[in-house]
Amino acid sequence: MLERPQARRKVGAAHLPLPIRRVDAIPVALPLKTPMKMSGITIGKAENVLVRIEAADGSVGWGEAASAPTMTGDTLGGLVAAVRDHLAPLLLGQDAFSRPALMPAMRRALMGNTGAHSAVEMALLDLTCRASKTRLIDAVVPRPLRMQVKPMWLLGNATPGEDIAEARAKEREGFHLFKLKIGVKPLADEIAATLAVREALGKKMPLCADANGGLTLADAKRYVERTRAAKLAFIEQPLPHDDLAGLKALARLRLPIGVDEGLHSLADVTANARAGAAGVSLKLIKLGGFTTAYEAAKLCRRLRLKVNVAAKIAESSIATAAAVHLACAVPNVDWGVSLTHFYLAEDIVRHPLTIRDGAVALPQGAGLGVEVDEAAVERFRVK
Repeated sequence: MLERPQARRKVGAAHLPLPIRRVDAIPVALPLKTPMKMSGITIGKAENVLVRIEAADGSVGWGEAASAPTMTGDTLGGLVAAVRDHLAPLLLGQDAFSRPALMPAMRRALMGNTGAHSAVEMALLDLTCRASKTRLIDAVVPRPLRMQVKPMWLLGNATPGEDIAEARAKEREGFHLFKLKIGVKPLADEIAATLAVREALGKKMPLCADANGGLTLADAKRYVERTRAAKLAFIEQPLPHDDLAGLKALARLRLPIGVDEGLHSLADVTANARAGAAGVSLKLIKLGGFTTAYEAAKLCRRLRLKVNVAAKIAESSIATAAAVHLACAVPNVDWGVSLTHFYLAEDIVRHPLTIRDGAVALPQGAGLGVEVDEAAVERFRVK
């Protein structure tokens, strides 16, 4: 039974101090069901860092960030070192409820390293919200704008036939939004695959494409022109992350363009909007955490940008739960929600988030709303 809203305690209300006695950075390697091939990289297992923050009373909060060398520059070793050597010492002995002051202090002590900052903030939010017996979302926004999200499924197979078969299987499971991974095969093959998938799925199925920065401007223009019959909702990051001039030229073709790898700060949101982007992909690891990602979403509303809330391939149900909280908090998710724990062969929470009737529900438990299986964490820990 859902907890009645009025029964929840507001985070930040009068409370006893919650001193932090231990902070662990735990590297894990989580197996994927099948490798995911994207422009410039093939991912066979997810190398993520888990942040475990333990308070003096024994209560625990969890955070997670995926390594993303080609997106944020964060490697698994770098994430561990950032948390263990730079951020954890600043937290020990501090009141976890002083998170609003702790986060700026940690950013001053360690520039960049947005994945590490995100995982630490997530763990602090999980810990303090559990202590307050409230959901993570309630610590950041006045009220949720939605109680569930409709996830998209990524298609990145070697042949159109495999993409179509996978899409039809996932449609039966409840997925009704698909994204094609492009920028991997010869351009003519990418165009043919896009048109074939559209024909197989029908005109009404939402379909988009993501090049992960893998196209030249000439190839991007050719792809856009030759796939107009597919009526893509948008094309994500067709060009390298810093090619704003190319983005401006491509935007003239009137297919909405989304920005992912090119977005790492609030300033990037504005710069890409001015260059012609129609929307953005918000990832916690790129923006340094939940609070900044929520501010970015509000900026997107002011700039009239579409929003896709996304997790990196592939995060466990820990970070996925945080992405669901974010997606239920932001003003709009016109371009869907990418939840990546679905791609894992095994998860590290006791009850992974599920899709039912085409949607994933906002977790209703305290904090992130998921319970970590510490035995599973140990099983997948990188020694």
